[in-house]
Amino acid sequence: MQDADVLIIGGGAAGLLCGITAAQRGRQVVVLEGSNKIGKKILMSGGGRCNFTNLHTTPANFLSANPHFCKSALSRYTPWDFIALVEKHDIPYHEKALGQLFCDRSSKDIVAMLLDECETAGVVIHTHCEETQVEPGFTVRCTQGSFRTESLVIASGGLSIPKMGASDFGYRLARQFGHDVLETRAGLVPFTFTGAIHDAFDRLSGVSCNAVVTADGTAFREDILFTHRGLSGPATLQASSYWQPGDDLHINLLPGEDAEQLLLAAKQSHSRALLRTVLSDRLPRALVQELQGLLWQADAEMPLGDLTDRRLADIAGALDNWTLKPAATEGYRTAEVTLGGVNTDEISSQTMQSKRQPGLYFIGEVLDVTGHLGGYNFQWAWASGHAAGLTA
Repeated sequence: MQDADVLIIGGGAAGLLCGITAAQRGRQVVVLEGSNKIGKKILMSGGGRCNFTNLHTTPANFLSANPHFCKSALSRYTPWDFIALVEKHDIPYHEKALGQLFCDRSSKDIVAMLLDECETAGVVIHTHCEETQVEPGFTVRCTQGSFRTESLVIASGGLSIPKMGASDFGYRLARQFGHDVLETRAGLVPFTFTGAIHDAFDRLSGVSCNAVVTADGTAFREDILFTHRGLSGPATLQASSYWQPGDDLHINLLPGEDAEQLLLAAKQSHSRALLRTVLSDRLPRALVQELQGLLWQADAEMPLGDLTDRRLADIAGALDNWTLKPAATEGYRTAEVTLGGVNTDEISSQTMQSKRQPGLYFIGEVLDVTGHLGGYNFQWAWASGHAAGLTA
């Protein structure tokens, strides 16, 4: 039996930052990671460059049944705090669109930084800790031995990307200690379609364009990407977190433009031009061709001058509000995050400690706090891990 002041289950972003923070307070910290290496999601994030935070982080960038819960932790560990750590280790980084910060070289730099901080602070890390069981009084048994602790931190993540080792461990443990777990579902995930729409998107696979995608009244303007299975791209992934099965998805293909005025003006100035010719100046030609087959096949070969203003208004409406009904999402297999999780009403927003079980903490994705795409989920991992590390 090995003793630790703080035992952290999960060697991802939240768990490692928590361990570093607690160890810097003089606590004896042990991290148990189920897979063969720590930080797997860090390594694969951002196309291998790790979008490690977002300069514009606010509580409004997070979804939760209690939207106020994240405020305290986010205010006490900001993007600038993590940037200071990155700069301390001389890791080069750059800002992409919308405040997203990425490593210049590789996400391996972030993992190496966290490992270096762990080593300096004296954090002990065990990998291959499978078949973990937790007994009352916080005795933890796994394939690497038995551990006893007074502060147990659950940083085991959610269900997203099971091939990376994701599991429902954190939710099962929460229920074991009497916690409510809100329904989980895949977030930041591509949509799939069936029928003629699927066939059209399959033909468009690889084509992208800028658009506004709206789900349940929440809109995002970024790129959309057509795939063999359906629809992806940043705007789509963002909207997926607000979408429920059976809901429509609304797409504005000409954001920032008045589609009706565009078509009426084109009718006046180029009355013999075809609709596809005008639209191909603003949208990918392949997309215009598929839209023609899906939305205005009967008008495909008619010059704009032969179309009534009312008909052009209808076509403009379809461009402004292309309404689709996804069959489903791709699910946890490709989802970047898990929506839902441990009910935050039963967790201290100051310390991340359970209100039901003293000494038990939940941080990161296992909680019902989910960020938008663009570095926000990492910032929640850092902030919640730091909050727990100050107290555990």
